[in-house]
Amino acid sequence: MKKGWGKWAAALAILLCVAFIALLFADRIQRADGGITITEGYLPSDVGDLFYKLYTPSGLRDGEQAPGVLLLHGYQNDHETNAAYAIELAKRGVIVLSIDEYGHGASEPGLVNRGYVNHMVKGNFGDENAAFKSVGGSVRYRLLMNFSNLSFFNDHYTKDDAGNAITDSSCGGVAAYKFLSELKNVDKTKLGISGHSMGTWAGWSVAAAYSGTEIEPKATVLQCGELFFDTAYDSANIHFNNVLLLQAKWDEFSYFRDYKRVVDDTVLRSDLRTEFLGTTAKEAAWDTTFGDFSDGSARRMELLYTNHRLTTHNARGLKVALDWFNSAFDGALSGPDATDQTAMGKEWLVLLAMLVSIAALIPLFELLLGIPFFAKLVQPLPGAVGIKPAGKWWRGAIITMLIAGATYPFMTQLGHALLPLPEGVFRMTVGNGFIGWYSLLIIIMVVTSLVGARSAKKKGTYDGFYGMGLGSEEKPNRIAWGLLGRACVLVLCLLLFLYLVVFLAGVLFKLDLRFIWPFFKTFTWTRLGQFCVYIPVFALFFLLNNSKIMASMRTRATYEKGFKGFMGNWWRNALLMVGGILLIVLIEYIPFFLGIGPGADVFFGSTFGGPFMSLLILFVPQVIVFSVLCTYFYRRTGSVYTGALLVASLAAWIVTGGSSML
Repeated sequence: MKKGWGKWAAALAILLCVAFIALLFADRIQRADGGITITEGYLPSDVGDLFYKLYTPSGLRDGEQAPGVLLLHGYQNDHETNAAYAIELAKRGVIVLSIDEYGHGASEPGLVNRGYVNHMVKGNFGDENAAFKSVGGSVRYRLLMNFSNLSFFNDHYTKDDAGNAITDSSCGGVAAYKFLSELKNVDKTKLGISGHSMGTWAGWSVAAAYSGTEIEPKATVLQCGELFFDTAYDSANIHFNNVLLLQAKWDEFSYFRDYKRVVDDTVLRSDLRTEFLGTTAKEAAWDTTFGDFSDGSARRMELLYTNHRLTTHNARGLKVALDWFNSAFDGALSGPDATDQTAMGKEWLVLLAMLVSIAALIPLFELLLGIPFFAKLVQPLPGAVGIKPAGKWWRGAIITMLIAGATYPFMTQLGHALLPLPEGVFRMTVGNGFIGWYSLLIIIMVVTSLVGARSAKKKGTYDGFYGMGLGSEEKPNRIAWGLLGRACVLVLCLLLFLYLVVFLAGVLFKLDLRFIWPFFKTFTWTRLGQFCVYIPVFALFFLLNNSKIMASMRTRATYEKGFKGFMGNWWRNALLMVGGILLIVLIEYIPFFLGIGPGADVFFGSTFGGPFMSLLILFVPQVIVFSVLCTYFYRRTGSVYTGALLVASLAAWIVTGGSSML
């Protein structure tokens, strides 16, 4: 038996216990200690089944009626992103239905079922001065350029001469709303909708579809929504009852700022906003209700000092939304005050469960090394002949960070929309953005590695593939295919373990490993296939990335033992892995907070703002966690294979597990 086996087994057991205890308490919060019953399933739509999560107040008796609210998530999210609204509404007596929209989560239909046309409108819909622009290229590009185009708009917006059309901008919301309205305990006279980001366009579309019917929504809450003039649609026959707009002060998406760089009183008093409020520019005000709930004319714009993604869990915005639904439903909400919110506790506990589950991979790895097949992965670190002195390391670090930062905004957007990838194969929209960025960086890393190897040979410091973390001590000048094969099998074992944890979290608690937005979810067969499509590129990128950062840029700290040595090595590796992205974070948000506008819009143009800028707040901590794993596994095995393949798999899992798919 391997020495230290008991220590690692105990660590694994403790971490697993912490993870499941955290999930248990998170589940108690989402169920309000038994006050909410949660069920999951699939509901039918015209193009395929949609996954849903239903929150029902447990005290409802047969025949007793309660208000109902449909929740619609944003782009790259899923039903669980709506958890804060679902929990807080259900705690107050509302039946809440949260779905996975087209192309997201576990729902069957792809995002392409939303529809698209071969033109886009540059500006606000219904504005006579808004220009039309032809859109060509890939289907995903035309689809993304039509997110603001809604299926109830006038035909000259929603149809084109080629026979294309915006078919269902509710992304399944119309079918889900009907399903909600037909539940036996739902009061059909007290129905509402709330959506975030892409879900706000879906919310408008659902409200328009049922306008004037016996189940028309009594309220719509838009979490970062786009407005449009009433000339964009048949305003004589379509009306919207009691609309609340939660406006993020620092929204990274230009269409949710009316295509202005900053959200200020100029936006508030524009013709678009005053038409929405039903008031004059002089009277317009933030955080003020205009109109009357009794006739559906109530309107309000709440200014929240947050960014786009964090709006979903902003406590003040949620409080205003709860009060809004209560007013629209004639005071039907009951229970705790709107400020008494517990939903974020669930998010923090699930985050803890996710982090300790990932940490559990380390003791499991150590236990697997006790198996002779895997024990052969361990070899000494290459000699110190190739280490970088401080000055040379910093020069290389700065160049590395600048290259990563300079290419991120452009290559992610290129891959997102225009990179000529076979769309029937590469179906993940944001995943294609990372394919674009990674592909360029792979080319750069290959070239710089070849140049570096030639220079090292001239100086007599070349230590072969072994020094690059890709070879073995026995055959330093060859790629160690045996180590690569063993690492693949070991990483597969680690992934199966983590997948089992995720599976049990879903079965036992109806929860994922996540924090507000999707991270680790169980796969549908389609999404597992997409994982297999994307993993080769992700694996190649992380192998080369780890080779450059962990091995080729070794310093004396790489060889220092113990925790102090690990930390001294880790912060350097973390800086190299995330430094370029941190640079973009500063470029994006410092001008924004200074009132100038988001850096992407100011320096690069609004084309390069939006999804990949807002992803930064997820991407940075994710890469920092990756850097911990990569540093540990490189120091432990003397090669980059295990760490690089593991984080490549985790990254591909995050991208393909629940995010947008054509």
